Amino acid sequence: MSFLKAYLNIFGNFGKVIKQNGGPIGCLKTLYRMDDLKWGTLVGEDKYGNKYYENNYYFYGRNRWIVYAPYVHMNYDGSQVPAEWFGWLHYKTDLLPQNDPSRPKHKWMIDHQMNLSGTNQAYMPYSTTKSKVEPWKPPQC
Repeated sequence: MSFLKAYLNIFGNFGKVIKQNGGPIGCLKTLYRMDDLKWGTLVGEDKYGNKYYENNYYFYGRNRWIVYAPYVHMNYDGSQVPAEWFGWLHYKTDLLPQNDPSRPKHKWMIDHQMNLSGTNQAYMPYSTTKSKVEPWKPPQC
């Protein structure tokens, strides 16, 4: 009898996954975009549109996840997670950012910015000193 109960529980969870991800078509889109289908409780959303979920039914280390904002499509990156959610997502704290009294809130703190390496806005340092090595230039005819 317990085998039948476990078997029905698997189908129940499968139904929850299908429902939360927007039906069969939504599941295909989610699989294409994130390579994973999960169901869980929405615990919060940051100002960039990222949504954070938790489901303690999954193993520890896999029970918290992020669904990146739709505007980034396939260009999501771990640097798009703001600092206030990083601690919760990586199990440094169990307090959500809106419930954490120790989180500093100062006027001088700058807004989160993702890593811009590989884009046209990346930081490119330049040197004002003369190079010690000069490239070889072939003789011109």
